[in-house]
Amino acid sequence: MVRKLVSRTLLTAAALALGTTAWGQTTEAFFASELYPLLHRTQCNLCHNDNGVAGRTAFQFPEDDATAEQIAAFGLEMIELIDRDDVLRSRLLLKPTQRIEHTGGERIKPGSVEEQTLLTWIRYLANLDEAQVQTARERIRRASTHQQQALSIRRLTHSQYNNTLRDLLGDQTRPADSFPKEDFVHGFKNAAEAQGIPPLLAEAYSAAAERAARGAFRGGDHQGLVSCKPAGATDAACAETFVRQFGAKAFRRPLNTQEVGVYSGLLREEGARLNDFLDGAQIVVEAMLQSPNFLFRTEHGPGSEFGQFETASRLSYFLWDTMPSAELRAAAEAGKLGTAGEIDTVAQGMLKDPRARTSMDEFLAQWLRFDRALTATRERRLFGTFNPELAAAMTEETRQLFGYLVWEGRDFREFFSADYTFPSSALAELYAMRQPPEEYAKVPYPADSGRAGVLGQGTILTLTSSPSDTSPTGRGLFVREHFLCQQVPPPPPGVNTTLPMVTESKPLTNRQRLEIHLNSAPCKSCHMLIDPIGVGFEQYDAIGRNRDQLTLTFQKEGEDDDEKKKPVEVKIDLDTSAHVQGIENSDFKTPKELGKILANDPTCQRCVVKQLFRYAMGREEKAADQPAIDAMLARFQSTGFQFRELMIALVKSEPFMGGGLE
Repeated sequence: MVRKLVSRTLLTAAALALGTTAWGQTTEAFFASELYPLLHRTQCNLCHNDNGVAGRTAFQFPEDDATAEQIAAFGLEMIELIDRDDVLRSRLLLKPTQRIEHTGGERIKPGSVEEQTLLTWIRYLANLDEAQVQTARERIRRASTHQQQALSIRRLTHSQYNNTLRDLLGDQTRPADSFPKEDFVHGFKNAAEAQGIPPLLAEAYSAAAERAARGAFRGGDHQGLVSCKPAGATDAACAETFVRQFGAKAFRRPLNTQEVGVYSGLLREEGARLNDFLDGAQIVVEAMLQSPNFLFRTEHGPGSEFGQFETASRLSYFLWDTMPSAELRAAAEAGKLGTAGEIDTVAQGMLKDPRARTSMDEFLAQWLRFDRALTATRERRLFGTFNPELAAAMTEETRQLFGYLVWEGRDFREFFSADYTFPSSALAELYAMRQPPEEYAKVPYPADSGRAGVLGQGTILTLTSSPSDTSPTGRGLFVREHFLCQQVPPPPPGVNTTLPMVTESKPLTNRQRLEIHLNSAPCKSCHMLIDPIGVGFEQYDAIGRNRDQLTLTFQKEGEDDDEKKKPVEVKIDLDTSAHVQGIENSDFKTPKELGKILANDPTCQRCVVKQLFRYAMGREEKAADQPAIDAMLARFQSTGFQFRELMIALVKSEPFMGGGLE
């Protein structure tokens, strides 16, 4: 098999040699069929992308759905990484073979068939003349242009469903709280690609629609849903008026003639059968609440018939987490949501509404995975004070910090570096700090505290731990993914992830146990990115309590059978020396020191922008979005990191105003 691979590589090398005077099908086919798949097999693409650990480098893979033209252009871009005078000194060769330091470790074995494939491509690029290089760069430019946008369809999240029923029908029962749980994709629950309707959810929608419609008309039309006075159970004019008015709110756009006819006919038919106009209206409401036009937000983009109504819906569900208000619908109908200036004016007003705080609280809860903290369990003998009430207090503390920074116009970098917090009395006791004058009041950390910002709060320290101990790997991974927006590749299949056992004769800290990762070739390349971050949190246990030493407890047998087991405690000093691979001068020993590093790191600042973008758009950013991301980051920085200004910059961006379509 190896001999066949070598022969094939030599044959393709010969073919390339024949085609070095022009960029032709032979070379294009070689890169697409040989080298590009090879680089994916060696997982180079997992780090070398905008959200990868190597996102700052010049070597950036195209997206998974890249066209053949974009893949070909990527192959040509590699010319920037070769030494045309001496190909064996090319970074494109030396890095993946670990001949020079490579964060990802050895990805291609020196002397292997894979290396020969890579060298074949390097030699081809080195032989291109200047005219061919310019032609190649023009192809790269053309391939990176904005792609045609398409239809976008997003289902209402459970939170949006509850809030929409509240504002549409006055329903306060929050039925979606009992729906099947939503999946987190790209860090949030609203990613379009994960928003289908499985059978259990369809049944839940049906039952909720029936209950909500029945409740809306229980004892009469107390919500004022029917603006006209029906002359009878089958009043056609009043039926059409109701259908148009209620339908425009439920579907977040005007109904077309066919829809008006269908729903008006349903109302008259049911009104006649039940001999009551309101009973017919109730059936229409129930039907509309199960319609895809209610459950999904369909966006056709600029130029569509209902383009400004789609903009109103996009604004409302991002800034308020609910349906558009009457004022927003009126603005859309009047055509006043078509320019950046108009959007700015409307959005500024929306941010003054209390619903904006609720929506950003939802963003925060998803971004930081509050669900993991709120559902955390702990071994009672080790963490007897931990309970659901304490977990809820932790997330409220984080929510208070976030709200203070956003709505009081503070520098949002303090989210990571603040020397104060907003604890409950129970949390203050847990942190061994002074009690707040009232629950969740602002209190400074002690001067010698290692805590700062969100990194020192119980929320993060708890949700990144296990029931019995901390998890430096989990904590480091959380920082990478949530605060640097960097995707760390999963463990290779079949790798043993078991850490050394801790015994009385061989007590080990987590740092010592994790050394097995850093000394194992299959594990090292990824764990060196996360473990050295996580060990910097080790002075805080699995619920966020301070600890100067690690205390290990062992049960020891007595010498006699009648003698009971005696617990033995072993205390070990903790070494919390840590660093962030890829960030210069990033050594730290406490969350406080890490907070300062992250607050001033451009990658972290850009990650905050990306996370808000993903939440607003229901998808990850693409290459075509990068100019908008850059502009939002520039606005964020120029305003002293005002989060509200970032929100305004986002809703005025081309991806948002254009529909954020795929």
